[in-house]
Amino acid sequence: MTLPLLSRRLLLGGAASLPMLARPALAQGAYPTRPIRVLVGWSPGGGVDVIARKLGQKLSASLGQPVVIENKAGGTGSIAAAEVARAAPDGHTLLALDNAYATLPYLFSQLPFDHAKAFRLISITAFAPLFLGVKRDAPYADLQALIATARAKPDTVAYGTGGNGSVPHFNTLAFQRAAGVELFHVPFRGANEAVLAVLSGTVQMVMVSVASALGSLQSGDLRPLAISGAARVAALPQAPTFAEAGLPGFEANAWYGLAAPHGTPDAIVDKLTSAMRAALAEPDMLQFLDDLGAVPGGQSSEQAATILAAETERWSGIAASGGIERR
Repeated sequence: MTLPLLSRRLLLGGAASLPMLARPALAQGAYPTRPIRVLVGWSPGGGVDVIARKLGQKLSASLGQPVVIENKAGGTGSIAAAEVARAAPDGHTLLALDNAYATLPYLFSQLPFDHAKAFRLISITAFAPLFLGVKRDAPYADLQALIATARAKPDTVAYGTGGNGSVPHFNTLAFQRAAGVELFHVPFRGANEAVLAVLSGTVQMVMVSVASALGSLQSGDLRPLAISGAARVAALPQAPTFAEAGLPGFEANAWYGLAAPHGTPDAIVDKLTSAMRAALAEPDMLQFLDDLGAVPGGQSSEQAATILAAETERWSGIAASGGIERR
């Protein structure tokens, strides 16, 4: 899998340093002193949720305190983000996020927190390609058949997403532009709900990560037409790349990470970054990510912040061309 929209140096800077520590951890060993809450701004079963729960198990074991995952869906993740932004900067309330956080400035005219300054990124957990999927018996033999239908009948092919401004939403807008089609958007409260909508026939397609649709892929109920990246992934060997499917140059990727409220001390951020890197180097975690077609992150807090800033800038053009209006 390649991720050309992000700096290769930043990506490798995470993976290559997994066995290493960032800066010295808390000398007193005082953190954490109670359970750690990790808020997820999406419904259970989506990529953010699935990966956060696996990481939480690892962090709980290494940090010696329970890591509790709480789902607070709504507002494209902004409801959970607002609660974490208000929390004490002591490392006991964290935010599990994905690159949908980068879309928030284009969705809301006013947020209850400073988008650029409210959080300290701890690290990136993983990077994952998105795939375009349809129902098992959908009348599209391949990606080109779907594109042909969408071109012939604009706005009749509906796609589901995890909500306005979600990673699938913005990536499908990019797909529309690349393929020269007009699709009809139906937002849901999470990627898993969007997948279920495809299976029920409510919408015709989704563009999600493997993590968000693993069960439906394994059962064969969801059929992938194409996946992002330069090469096929082991998690979906039957899925051609977008280039193989006749749409070269199109990429659709997600990343997942953890963030702490602004003002969280360096020592706490460093301890969490080191714990994440250690978790991401464990064989079962690597296998878990590989099964999802994902690669581990492990970037420093500073590198993660750079990735977020680049992603925020990237979505500006998609928001404008896609007719996204702030509310």
